[in-house]
Amino acid sequence: MSETTVTSEKSELPRTGPTPIPPDTVALVTQRRSRGGFRSILPRMSAKLVVGLVLVGAIVLFGILGPLFTQNPRNSQNPALEPPSLEHLLGTSKLGYDVFAQLAHGTQGSLLVGITAGGIAVVLSLFFGILAGYVGGWRDEILSLVTNIMLVIPGLPLAMVIATYFSSRSWMLVAIVLGITSWAGSAVVLRTQARSLRSRDYVYAAKVAGEKSFRVILVEIMPNLLPLLAAQFLFAIIFAILGEAGLSYLGLGATDSITWGTILNDAQSGQALGTGAWWWFVPPGVLIALLGCGLSLINFSIDEIINPKLRGVPEAARRVRKAAKTKGVIA
Repeated sequence: MSETTVTSEKSELPRTGPTPIPPDTVALVTQRRSRGGFRSILPRMSAKLVVGLVLVGAIVLFGILGPLFTQNPRNSQNPALEPPSLEHLLGTSKLGYDVFAQLAHGTQGSLLVGITAGGIAVVLSLFFGILAGYVGGWRDEILSLVTNIMLVIPGLPLAMVIATYFSSRSWMLVAIVLGITSWAGSAVVLRTQARSLRSRDYVYAAKVAGEKSFRVILVEIMPNLLPLLAAQFLFAIIFAILGEAGLSYLGLGATDSITWGTILNDAQSGQALGTGAWWWFVPPGVLIALLGCGLSLINFSIDEIINPKLRGVPEAARRVRKAAKTKGVIA
């Protein structure tokens, strides 16, 4: 056998060295696994989510625990228009009411109004939104007609008209009025999403398997709408609290309970601004702003789940900053 033949045979033998790994395989192995199961519908932990949870949690705790450690908010034995002191942390009102005690009970009342009105709005939007989007046909037309009628009617003026028919108004009545006037916008969004989901393969499979419509909506469609429902619920709470404050400021709020709005109404009728009693109207206004800010921050975090374009934005931003630091480029 010639030397040329031996050399060619050696060249055809397989190499025993390490085989290079394709780049795609490396990327597939090293990439972060996506969250699955119930965690996939939870908002990712971020600075705005933490700040929102802290703000909302602190206000909720104040509304729950505050009334247990304060005096009777209707106690008028205190000196009138006394500035903040160790005895009265937020001073007193014109009638001698302790403002801190009223603020604690008002926080509880406003939260009850917001949660109740938000729950009513979500239930109505589920019925007129998801049901209309799933069933279709003439039932969809009727439900959509009712939704469109409620959509063009201004919510707050309608709530004012309804409230004027009742001389005595409880916080529950105010919550119901605000709930039935604030669901139409959410129903339109849910109807659109339900119409999109009803054409998915797993929904068709459930129908072919003989599942009832109620179970298909509850098991196959509702879980995919949980982030959207949570966002709509938070928005309904914000709208209800602001709406209650507006109604109470105009004298159309609850007459048998204390809320942030009733405190502002008392401060306005007692000429707190003219007398310089800032401690009477500033604290409820600050709490309304902080609660709205906290719920909005949580809502923005949930929006990253609802909007697919926003899901990878934080991760992509971190990758860009990491690549810039690696290459020595200032981001």
